Amino acid sequence: MPPDRTDLRGADDRPVAAERSSVPDAQEAGADSPHLDEGQQDQAADHASPHALVLHEIVREEGEAALARTIGALAWSSLAAGLSMGFSFLIPAVLEAQLPEAHWRSLVSSFGYTVGFVLVIMGRQQLFTESTLTVVLPVLTRRDASTVRKALRLWAVVLLCNLVGTWIFAAMLRIPGVFSADVIDSLRRISVDAMASSTPMPTVVRALLAGWLIALMVWLLPSARSGRLLTVLLITYVVGVTHLSHIIAGSTEIAYAWLAGIASPADYFAKFLLPTLAGNVIGGTSLVALLNHAAIAPEMS
Repeated sequence: MPPDRTDLRGADDRPVAAERSSVPDAQEAGADSPHLDEGQQDQAADHASPHALVLHEIVREEGEAALARTIGALAWSSLAAGLSMGFSFLIPAVLEAQLPEAHWRSLVSSFGYTVGFVLVIMGRQQLFTESTLTVVLPVLTRRDASTVRKALRLWAVVLLCNLVGTWIFAAMLRIPGVFSADVIDSLRRISVDAMASSTPMPTVVRALLAGWLIALMVWLLPSARSGRLLTVLLITYVVGVTHLSHIIAGSTEIAYAWLAGIASPADYFAKFLLPTLAGNVIGGTSLVALLNHAAIAPEMS
C-alpha cells in the first residue's frame, strides 16, 4: 500500500516539489499565516491534508515500485495475499456460528470480512484490486507501450497467484476435523448464499462498486496517517455488509462451494469470475484512477 512519505519523485526521478513549486503544500499554507509563530505554523502544516497532486504522486510511486518488481517477487506476495484473503470467508463463518438467529447477525459477522483486507494491506501483500489504481497511474502518466506491457504483466501474475491462494485456503477448510460442525455449517451457508447471488449483470454492478471502494481506499490511505487501520476497516466493512462482489475474497467462497459439490466449474467461471473481474477492473480504473488523474492532470504540466 502507499507509504506515508513526502520525498516524492516524478517519472524522471526529480523531486516533485522542485518541479511543481506552484502547487500549494501544507508548509506553505502554514507560512501564509502571519498571526502564527514558527512553532504554530509547523503544527498547522502537520495537520493539513496533502494536496491532491501529492496523493497522486504517492500512489503513482507505489505503482512504479510494483511494476519494477520481479515476477517471482510478485508471485509470492500475491500468493500470500490470496491466502490471507481467505480469512474474509472464514472469520464471518466463525462469528455466525456463535451468533443467534437474528436479523442483525450479518451486521456483526460482516466485521469478520475486514480481517483478510487488514492482513493484506497492513502486511503490504500484493492484491489485484489495489493494482487497478496503483499501476494504472504510471500508465496514465507515462503513456508508453513499455509501461502498458508491465502493467498487464503485473495484472496477470497478481490475479493468477491471488486466485491460487484462495483455492489453497478453500481446500484447507475442506479438511475434515479442522473446524467444528457449526463453523462448517456456516461456511456452507455463506458459500450457498454467494452462489445464489452470482448472476452475471447484478454481479458486474456489485463488483463495480466494490472495485470503486477498494481503489478509493488506496487513494485515501496516504492522507489517513494514524487512521490507516480505521480507514481499511470502515471501507471493507461497507463492502462486506452490502455483499458487494470482490474477486479475491469471493473466490474463496465459490471455490469452497465447488469443492463441496455445491457449485460447478461453469458457476465459478461464468457466474462469478468473469463478471466480478470486469466489474472490479471498471470500478477501480474508470471511477477512481481515470477520474482522480483527470482532476490533477492540468497541474502536472
